[in-house]
Amino acid sequence: MFRRSNEGTRHQNAPTAMSRRAAVTAAVAVPLSVQLSVYPAVADDAVADLIKAAREKNAAFMRGDMESWAKLVRIAPDFTLMQPFGGLASRGYDTSPTRLAQLAQYFQNGTTKLEVAQTYASDRFVVLVMIEQQHAEVGGLPDQDWSLRVTEVYRRDGSEWQLVHRHADPLVHHITLEQAATLARGRPQNG
Repeated sequence: MFRRSNEGTRHQNAPTAMSRRAAVTAAVAVPLSVQLSVYPAVADDAVADLIKAAREKNAAFMRGDMESWAKLVRIAPDFTLMQPFGGLASRGYDTSPTRLAQLAQYFQNGTTKLEVAQTYASDRFVVLVMIEQQHAEVGGLPDQDWSLRVTEVYRRDGSEWQLVHRHADPLVHHITLEQAATLARGRPQNG
């Protein structure tokens, strides 16, 4: 490539200015995975830290140790939750002492193991796709399997990662089409 200098001579291999359109076109043409690879160490460290925190906070939650749980998670103001019990997504999260005390009574004696199925990361977002394998006493019911399929989305805010979305469902074990249809209807099938 050639560029004219102020003296009117041509210099081979001299850098040229790139137009804004050319820069945008080049950025769009580069696959997202290549663009994200600019931050691999940052993303890898963030993913490892968030997985470690997910293991610890999940274990605390299922034990009913909400004080420890609250120290391990930073929930964003615009947080959304899709609960394992169904229904619409809720917005925000009440971490008041009263609410945490209620949760501490609702979840008891849990044991957990976290299986990470997939992660996605950029300099701004991390997504964890996991299976939370767990047993606990929930809502006064006897101890049973409460394993969940979970997706968590974290967004970086300064040096802190905030949980912005959590989707959890109890469909870890395969169900039939008929069972899925019953769940989709939202009520048991009439006999």
